[in-house]
Amino acid sequence: MQTIGAQALMTLISHFVFIFVAFWSIQKLHIENVMRLYPNQARVLIVLLSVTVGYTCSEFFLNFIDNVRNLIFLVK
Repeated sequence: MQTIGAQALMTLISHFVFIFVAFWSIQKLHIENVMRLYPNQARVLIVLLSVTVGYTCSEFFLNFIDNVRNLIFLVK
């Protein structure tokens, strides 16, 4: 049970870190300048893109780590 809790904590931290990095990166694109007529919608778009990109990257890395850990069963 404790390993499930640790894995859940690692997953949550990974998701939040990758979402933060995606948000930080996407903000530098200045999408709100392109969408001058709709600044509020541009901010929502930045948040939604950040969540999408961050979650996808986090899932990729977590799955990659899990698959590397499971490679040991190929040898056994």
